[in-house]
Amino acid sequence: MSEATMLLLRDGVDGEGARVDVRVDPGSGLVVEVGAALTPGDGDATLDCAGMVVLPAPAEPHAHLDKALSAGAAPNPAGDLRGAIDAWHAYRPSLDAEEILGRAREAAHRFVAAGATAIRTHLDVGPGIGLRGLDALVALKRELAEQGLCDLQLVALISPPLTGPEGESNRMLLAAALEAGADVAGGCPHLDPDPVGATAVALDAAEAAGAPVDLHSDETLDARRLAVRDLARMVVERGFVGGAVASHCVSLGAQRPALQAIVARELADAGVAVVTCPQTNLYLQSRGVAQAPARGLTAVRALLDAGAIVAGGADNVGDPFNCVGRPDPLETAALLVTAAHLTPAEAYTRVSGDARAALGLPAVALVPGAPAELLAVRGESLADALARGSDHRFVIHRGRCVARTEVRTALAPLSNVPALMP
Repeated sequence: MSEATMLLLRDGVDGEGARVDVRVDPGSGLVVEVGAALTPGDGDATLDCAGMVVLPAPAEPHAHLDKALSAGAAPNPAGDLRGAIDAWHAYRPSLDAEEILGRAREAAHRFVAAGATAIRTHLDVGPGIGLRGLDALVALKRELAEQGLCDLQLVALISPPLTGPEGESNRMLLAAALEAGADVAGGCPHLDPDPVGATAVALDAAEAAGAPVDLHSDETLDARRLAVRDLARMVVERGFVGGAVASHCVSLGAQRPALQAIVARELADAGVAVVTCPQTNLYLQSRGVAQAPARGLTAVRALLDAGAIVAGGADNVGDPFNCVGRPDPLETAALLVTAAHLTPAEAYTRVSGDARAALGLPAVALVPGAPAELLAVRGESLADALARGSDHRFVIHRGRCVARTEVRTALAPLSNVPALMP
């Protein structure tokens, strides 16, 4: 398909099941026309979307591509967060950039095939790994851009501590990472001896680099920890406008409803987006709790009621933190329906509209003039598509079809099935 050729997605339905065709322009990367039955133009390339739902493409707001697909090499028999951290930290000193790049590339390709046309990945920076992971992911970012497959954002996930004399080398590494190609300042303030100070250091680094900040926040069911409030307060006090994200926020879900509402309003008023990661937090949290285990998600409903941006991320893909993690935004959305009790439309917004907002990207919609970021997936409606979780998908990035997976199923007549042996 030449750059001048329009691409027409034909005979699909929208999320509510209404008939829809969408014409996009690879030249401008925009949606040109949307209608119930568009007439193909001369030279239009077409995609037959019969039996498929056409949706604004999802984005992946929280991945760990540097760790992806490493579960076999770095096993975590306990299955809990402490075991995952120990397994990964023992393994990462042996990694070289080529190994990281190979696994990260495979995981990124799977995300794209699932429909994610933008990905934000955290990558480890610290003792035992230095900037090797960053070097690999900078190379992958360049490669994906040159191939036109997706947009990739890199978060420098600095090891704790960031504060005190013991944190000096990590503070220097965070600054170096932001100079060497990381797009976003990261960290884990709740694991620092001084969570308030660690949050301040991360914001200092982001401000110095003119970068956003995306912090792993309160990834624990311990209700005594609520460092995310420090982030909201400091964003307001500083007038920080670079973009702030708090990922996980698990302990917020362990608070009393009244406190959930207060903190949710603080986050919403500060413009701090929250990323919940149901796949991995369901996997890691409440290990060893035999009676009524908590689900380990943040206070999703309270945050939505407060008007906060709430995105859904896959988090870990086949690594020590989740050996069965799937790089699929529809899986994330389906789990938000199941575990967070969202409607299918609410859940899909978490992995599409709000995920893009958390990444600072333009909104995507089935309207003329919107970015041509689309996903067509087998199903009769959005709810049906989430229920099926079919791999049969067409992925449109900047007006081009960048991934196409077609699935055919044949069931043999029972008369042709051999009799079972006794």
